[in-house]
Amino acid sequence: MTTSPPREFFIQGITLEGHTFRPSDWAERLAGAMSCFRPDGVRGGIGAFIGYSPLCVPRVINGVKCVIVSEALRGVEPMAWDFVMNFARDNRLQLTEACLVPERPPKGS
Repeated sequence: MTTSPPREFFIQGITLEGHTFRPSDWAERLAGAMSCFRPDGVRGGIGAFIGYSPLCVPRVINGVKCVIVSEALRGVEPMAWDFVMNFARDNRLQLTEACLVPERPPKGS
């Protein structure tokens, strides 16, 4: 039996009414709050680093700030998943199920 990869959701910085969501750093703040929720758990000590979780990352897509959230976050911490989805709903942000298409390597590589 094969399992499908987790879905990805794009939370866009545009409200359902078409307005740009503020503050301008909302995506970085939201992803920063989720930074400790990682597929392999939280790391401490000398090997720890500061960075976003691969399950919740900020991006700019077609000039629009977004947060890309992997459904795998639900398996790591259901309350974190609920927080992110409720953030989008409560702020009336556009939410799209999508997947990132990997970039093609440059020709000649």
